[in-house]
Amino acid sequence: MSLSQMRVRVQTPGCPLQAHPLPAAPRVWRRHDTLIGPLGSEGEEQARAGSYAQRNTSLPGAGWITTNHRPRTVSGSTQERQRQQLDSALGRMENGTARERVLSLDTMNPCVKRVEYAVRGPIVIRAMELQKELEQGVKKPFTEVIRANIGDAQAMGQKPITFLRQVTALCLYPELLNDNKFPEDAKQKARRILEACGGHSIGAYTDSKGIELIRNDVAKYIERRDGGIPSNPDDIYLSTGASDSIVTMLKLLVAGQGKSKTGVLIPIPQYPLYSAALAELDAVQVNYYLDEENCWALNIAELRKALNEARKHCDPKVLCIINPGNPTGQVQSRKCIEDVIRFAAEENLFLMADEVYQDNVYAQGCAFHSFKKVLFEMGPKYSNSLELASFHSISKGFMGECGFRGGYMEVINMDPEVKQQLTKLVSVRLCPPAIGQALLDVIMNPPQPGDPSYEQFVAERKTVLSNLAEKASLTEEILNKAPGIRCNPVQGAMYSFPKIEIPEKAVKLAEAQGQAPDMFFCMKLLEHTGICVVPGSGFGQRDGTYHFRMTILPPKEKLKTLLEKLKDFHAKFTQEYS
Repeated sequence: MSLSQMRVRVQTPGCPLQAHPLPAAPRVWRRHDTLIGPLGSEGEEQARAGSYAQRNTSLPGAGWITTNHRPRTVSGSTQERQRQQLDSALGRMENGTARERVLSLDTMNPCVKRVEYAVRGPIVIRAMELQKELEQGVKKPFTEVIRANIGDAQAMGQKPITFLRQVTALCLYPELLNDNKFPEDAKQKARRILEACGGHSIGAYTDSKGIELIRNDVAKYIERRDGGIPSNPDDIYLSTGASDSIVTMLKLLVAGQGKSKTGVLIPIPQYPLYSAALAELDAVQVNYYLDEENCWALNIAELRKALNEARKHCDPKVLCIINPGNPTGQVQSRKCIEDVIRFAAEENLFLMADEVYQDNVYAQGCAFHSFKKVLFEMGPKYSNSLELASFHSISKGFMGECGFRGGYMEVINMDPEVKQQLTKLVSVRLCPPAIGQALLDVIMNPPQPGDPSYEQFVAERKTVLSNLAEKASLTEEILNKAPGIRCNPVQGAMYSFPKIEIPEKAVKLAEAQGQAPDMFFCMKLLEHTGICVVPGSGFGQRDGTYHFRMTILPPKEKLKTLLEKLKDFHAKFTQEYS
């Protein structure tokens, strides 16, 4: 039978079988878009008998498993999805014979299948579906989906910093350098960047480590930030956001098999980039728990406990720190950083310091201290030997320029031969986005007093950061008024990570459905209120505790509404499942 002759037959309850033409697809039984099996095979007989069967191999009539869902009629768009799903299952058809695909779930890299990234996981996919349904006029108990799941400032309404966008526009379209609407300092910045580009064009490839001029400016920025401690531009690697350089560094560090396999200590709760990268690289994830009762502080005794336990089954040699914290929002004290450095030196660990939220510190009495600054101020005993990589990005802070994908990594005390390997590794990807590099340069080298754009730049930066500080306080205040919700102070970063109580009835129901209890809660919250937050299980948490992460980025009034709705929903949820 040719592909053009194949048809799909579907049946609705109480109606006779109906046949619908479907080009390039065999006849199949389906329920709710689930592939059931070719008609005329064992699957059809089971379907007619009322037991719907799902095929789990690419050979007709083989490998059936039972499913209890009911079939439904198939629309044109659903037919297309069915055709694609069937094509995926069967592979290409040659002379009427199905040929298995070379790449399938069974044959693909098993490490990739272990990768999970909660920030863009199932709950976010459902939020996008709900938004589309609202746009199509489907009635919901809410009028909009509020995506508080990710730290995307501009998607949440934050206005770009004018000077950053002026220089970016000038770099992208140099004809605007003749336009008198742009201030002279923005034009000077753009000319300086373009002169450092190949062909004086931002569209040209750059050096794999990044444009040399911009690496020099990054080094000068670090020196200013750290009170004059020298920074070598040769130790700077520009990157596609901070995430890219974090994964690159992990690639260098991960090695071995069995008990010699590299172990990497990461904080719990953690940013899922780390667990995802370690799964992909087939490394050993070593959890150390932050102290929730002490505002998510890092405890050296907990670090040592995790390290000693890990040494029984792997070779822990990397310690990852996120400061300020994501998702927990804590800011580490200088004493804590000193303790971590001593610990890493004593235990001969490579230290990775994720510092992308260094501009986001709100709580009184808190301040950002870079690991590099503290390391060098502790003296040669540590600064001459401890290996450190620190990371920064243009995506957070007051900038919020996530989509431009700019960032940098600075490496300290790296073996020169390994550094050559690092340079080789980054060269495989050619270079980071040149426009992201340009934007990074403007942030590293901003307007100075007396420049035409200085006052506006400072005012806009202050407005963004003061608004974030206000919303951090508001989040803590409102959530802590709700019975069954406890929110630590949001000292920095862009998120809160409240603990929630979930009734035992809901816990058991979630487990029966194969869901984490906080995922069950967050999905119910989304379906009833349109509020999208991320379950704490996606970041890691102590057994028996439940959390969610939400961003503080929505505009103040919308954030206030979100928090009140969330508080009210938790009360109703608790009552319903108690």
